[in-house]
Amino acid sequence: MAGQLHAKPAARLAATLLCGTMLSGLPVAALAQETGEEEAAEPAPVVAPASNTIRSISIEGAQRLEPQTILSYIRLRVGEEYTSAAADQALKDLGATELFSNFSIRNDGGNVVINVTENPVINRIVLEGNKRIKNDKILPEIKLSPRQIFTRSKVRADVARIIELYKRQGRFAATVEPKMVELAQNRVDVVFEINEGPKSKVRQINIIGNEEFSDGDLRGEMVTKQARLTSFFSSNTSYDPDRLAFDQQKLRQFYLTEGYADFRVVSAVAELTPDKRDFIITYVVEEGERYKFGDVAVESELRDFDSEVMTGRLPMQSGDWYDAKQVEDTVEQISELAGTFGYAFADVQPNFTRNKEDLTMDVTFVMRQAPRVYVERVDVNGNTLTQDKVVRREFRIGEGDAFNSLQVKRTTARINSLGFFQDNFEVEQREGSQPDRIILEANVEEQPTGELQLSAGFSSIESFILAASIRQRNFRGRGQTVGLSVNYSRYSRSAQASFTEPYLFDRNISAGVDVYRRDFNSFNRFQRQRQNFYEQSTTGFSLRAGVPLTEYISLIGSYTLNFDDVSVDRSIFFSDIDGDGVPECNFFRSGRYLCETLGERTSSILGLSLAYNSLDSRLRPTRGRNITFSTELAGLGGSEKYIRVRGKAAQYFPLGSGFIFSLSAEGGAINALESNDIPGVDDVRLTDRFFLGEPQIRGFDIRGVGPRVLRQRYVDDENGNPIAITDREQSIDDSLGGRAYYLGRAELEIPLGSGASELGLRPSIFMDVGALFGVDRPLLQDNPNGVQARDSSGNLVFLTRARDENGDVILDSAGNPAGFVETVDPIDPDGVANTARIIDGSRIREVFLGDSASPRISVGIGVNWNSPFGPFRIDFAHVLKKEPGDDTKKFTFNVGTQF
Repeated sequence: MAGQLHAKPAARLAATLLCGTMLSGLPVAALAQETGEEEAAEPAPVVAPASNTIRSISIEGAQRLEPQTILSYIRLRVGEEYTSAAADQALKDLGATELFSNFSIRNDGGNVVINVTENPVINRIVLEGNKRIKNDKILPEIKLSPRQIFTRSKVRADVARIIELYKRQGRFAATVEPKMVELAQNRVDVVFEINEGPKSKVRQINIIGNEEFSDGDLRGEMVTKQARLTSFFSSNTSYDPDRLAFDQQKLRQFYLTEGYADFRVVSAVAELTPDKRDFIITYVVEEGERYKFGDVAVESELRDFDSEVMTGRLPMQSGDWYDAKQVEDTVEQISELAGTFGYAFADVQPNFTRNKEDLTMDVTFVMRQAPRVYVERVDVNGNTLTQDKVVRREFRIGEGDAFNSLQVKRTTARINSLGFFQDNFEVEQREGSQPDRIILEANVEEQPTGELQLSAGFSSIESFILAASIRQRNFRGRGQTVGLSVNYSRYSRSAQASFTEPYLFDRNISAGVDVYRRDFNSFNRFQRQRQNFYEQSTTGFSLRAGVPLTEYISLIGSYTLNFDDVSVDRSIFFSDIDGDGVPECNFFRSGRYLCETLGERTSSILGLSLAYNSLDSRLRPTRGRNITFSTELAGLGGSEKYIRVRGKAAQYFPLGSGFIFSLSAEGGAINALESNDIPGVDDVRLTDRFFLGEPQIRGFDIRGVGPRVLRQRYVDDENGNPIAITDREQSIDDSLGGRAYYLGRAELEIPLGSGASELGLRPSIFMDVGALFGVDRPLLQDNPNGVQARDSSGNLVFLTRARDENGDVILDSAGNPAGFVETVDPIDPDGVANTARIIDGSRIREVFLGDSASPRISVGIGVNWNSPFGPFRIDFAHVLKKEPGDDTKKFTFNVGTQF
């Protein structure tokens, strides 16, 4: 049997020798008696027992291990005495190696034989039943691996490690059963059968000892949440020991913020229910007394700061409730202020004196003496693709400059805004070669800057959307951006190629070029449905260059050349109006404002923008402001001549606890530089005007705000008299746009807790205000009997082409008839009598509405969600104020995905 000492053969040998000695003496004694010899018989010689000296040691059963290797693990040696104690120790030594599944020792007359059976070699590790934690997360954590020696201790350790991994995920009911599958050549497969079990939730959080604040208030301060139906998407309902310790700190921080300086958590116990499915957490707290601020002061040892002046600027006053968070913020603000004066290592320490008699807390902020610091060196580390100069040119402070903490913060913000490196990058500071020297380090971790994106989605604006783009934001490591994008939806198609150089010729001048083609199908509405109205195709390019005037202000110039073509479906909107057999734009069907827009034109536009930007983030700002003023002048060549100005401003305010309040406003105006002198036709083309509605102002439909024409059909009643159908659902709604607009928005982003933040949920409440106005009143149709109509005096009025003093039809810049005018003369300028011919679709009445600067106001709630299938935005809005003609809409959404 393994491990058993075999000593029986030696015992049998000793007994045989002893018996032989005794038997050999019997004849001698008998002979002495028979001969009668009186002298005493000589005693027989005593045979010594067999020697216990080890003569040899041999190994049996070894396959992979050399005999000498096995002998090195034990203390038995040839020539030494063989004892039971020595044999027992050798067995223990062999067991300690964990190399053998079976082993024994026997002694055959000094020849010691060690018989071993080696542990098998692991062929592979198999995990079964693991769904929540994948193989690539478990295998690196366990000790066993293929081609290693199988040992039971490692199996036990790996089982415990796997269970610990599941406990970290809150699955305390997880079990792991190891199994071994024997293979040929002493090999095995190790199989871990895993039963993950349900996630152990926090069923209840009990708080004992709180009197001033309710259990609900205190639970709201904790990261750990109770498992409820409303917390289905939250990951913070699972038990985590680290989170339990963090929640104790959160409780203490909350009470210290409320003035309870003596607060402490007496105990925090988490109990697992017998079924291992839930935890019950119990906190025992002592609130203590509430303190107020006593004497607050600043003691400055720095010559640049006057103690009395600094004391007068402290945010807290004697008699205010004590707030530990306010003290921490004050220390940070004083340190930052000292940093702007070059004291990088300023030491600001708050000294507290607790007065239990009157429950006050005296606080003295001591500014210790420190040397003024200068930048010794700027180091850039970790960049393998990005060139050093791309990072260094973002530094707002250089070698040899006096240290300034504000400039260091600005540098950090600028490098973060590049988007080339890790999130939350910070410029690190370390001591230089002398006490008044500091080294600034940019330890960057590069991240991929190339983007290949395919996306699909659906929105209430564009219906189905497809998009593809490829972009490199750090081309050749120079910080350049190159991109190509293609977009397709039901109402628009576009393709664009772009290139941007942020530092032209290594100077602080940005330059870029865009080449594009855009096709846009405009629409009007009939019976609340979108129907194609006209198509605008634009081919062009844009050149731009910008220079910074200050750290936050930039001047940007641009030149744009566009070739536009506006067309309609001729089978729908063209007919023989004059009866001469030549189809032309039927203004009864489309409106004369559209007929005047058709054709090709060229726009040569020179633009100039002045921008101020102090936002802390371009993607999701939380503080700072952004102001832009731009102007565009069209007319340096081309057919279009106008001037357009726009202004936009936004301010973000962090309110604390995750609340972010923002205010934004914008406005614009466009004015033609030449008049067309055509009655009822605006000098600014339809396609150059502003439009307002969804998504700019929520609560209104797309192009739902501003001037519009409702085209109402005439029908005959039972008596044959014409009546107009005024139902909005039966009217064609044509938005005309405006030459001026303004828009304002106030929005409050509401935090939902860490669980919702992990899911990317960001709800907000908002109020939008805006208006669109300023077009010339168009010539309107009112033809109950068809082509003929009457003016306000009852005279017959006919619509004819606008003609000059020679009687020729006036043409626009594209060579199309410029428009129509009304005349009471039944004879046209060619001397041909007008006939009462009913033109198809001419029994209409047009109503002009919405041209008002009166504000439209809407309020509502919206949610941004970074969902697993892409960005999602949903808004519910209610209109408080509108004008006749405006189209409202309560619900909008936009969703997309990437694959």
